[in-house]
Amino acid sequence: MARNGRCRRGKTVEETPMTETMAPPTPQIEDPLDPELCWALLGRVASSAQLKRATRLKELLFYIGHRSLKEGCDQVHEQEIGFKVFGRSDSYDTSVDNIVRTNVSDLRKRIEAYFNSEGLHESVVMDIPRGSYIPVFRHRQAGSQFDAESAAAVPELPGEIQELPRVSKRRRWMQAAIIAEALIALLLAAGCLTLWIQNRAVNRSLYAWQYKPAVAAFWSDFLGSSPDTDVVMPDTSFAMLQSISGKTFSFNEYLSRNYTSALQASDLSPDTRLALGLIAARNLGTPSGFKLTQRILALDPLGKRIHAYYARDYMPALLKKDNVILIGARIANPWDELFESRMNFFAKTQDSVTSITNRTPNSGEQPVYDRTDSVGYCTVAYLPNPSSGGGVLLMEGTSAEATEAAGDFLLSEDQLSNFRNMLHVSRFPYFEVLLKISAVRGTPLTVTIQAYRTYAKY
Repeated sequence: MARNGRCRRGKTVEETPMTETMAPPTPQIEDPLDPELCWALLGRVASSAQLKRATRLKELLFYIGHRSLKEGCDQVHEQEIGFKVFGRSDSYDTSVDNIVRTNVSDLRKRIEAYFNSEGLHESVVMDIPRGSYIPVFRHRQAGSQFDAESAAAVPELPGEIQELPRVSKRRRWMQAAIIAEALIALLLAAGCLTLWIQNRAVNRSLYAWQYKPAVAAFWSDFLGSSPDTDVVMPDTSFAMLQSISGKTFSFNEYLSRNYTSALQASDLSPDTRLALGLIAARNLGTPSGFKLTQRILALDPLGKRIHAYYARDYMPALLKKDNVILIGARIANPWDELFESRMNFFAKTQDSVTSITNRTPNSGEQPVYDRTDSVGYCTVAYLPNPSSGGGVLLMEGTSAEATEAAGDFLLSEDQLSNFRNMLHVSRFPYFEVLLKISAVRGTPLTVTIQAYRTYAKY
């Protein structure tokens, strides 16, 4: 379950840490901050131009503000926020899914922007310190003001002598002001140009894929078809259970977890049932699956739109509103079953051996493609997701390495460009493609297109 932060009734809104060896400063008496005053300030920040259109960030701000000001909590955990605000499961892995850290960082910048613009008049300011998810409120430090008494102490010159220098000083002041304004304008222009160059360089570094024409054409279209995209990683434990027991389980049995009780009730030996129970309790993956997932997540470096899930943690509710990317053959990723009836090429496992089935072979095509020691096969299917109105990507291979090669195909400018030229299109339609992967010792891995199908999209 998501962990709750520590809450204390009657806690102060801000606590100042003690210094260690320095002498204590002269005490300054300051009005204590009223929690209701702080709550009203939080509401003004949420209604500001910086957060007016950021619905999810406002929900985040109100949640941590309520936990602090209304419930008296001095700590809120990342997993709790992910569960309560962003709809993650109550036990999701925060080391894989950084949605909370990314959004809190964005929220900090917008809060700072508010107090530097329309919130300049606020006598109390707030921020979210780094390493914490609790807002802190404090009095704004007053700036230096003009000392009227010092100005009054300047002796006044006689009228006849005072008038002429006053005109000269005013003219010099106006000239200096014009020069200063021109210099400021030049500095601002130079600063803007520098920022534009730096921002362009950072953008090219973070979003390098957007500068590859074929890759950008495919992924911009796919990611733009729905606000969020879910990457579902294979469940290697589930694949091992089926291979060892010789039994095959359906998607519904996987979703309900009925397969675990079915294995324990089988006629297998007690030692085998014990081993299967230990495997079923583990959520195992493959290095190639994790590597491919990380490469897909890198398409969204700020972590706002692409999210990773283990197959056993994914939920039908997400499938109904998001794009989805399914990695692995059906034996390891049962979610594939929901779409395989619409696919021409799909991976099929029998006696622990996975091959690619060609449902309706064209001239020159094989009905089945079996792997060998040096040759493997994989299929990539880009189909509509009728549940969400977005898209679905399925990457299935005759091995974990072949499945990773399917992902390489979708992230390679050379391979995608070659495929787009074969289709004679500028925008990718829905498609299926069967790839042959040749791996001969001492030679580079080669990928060739064996067959493909296209489907109307627009």
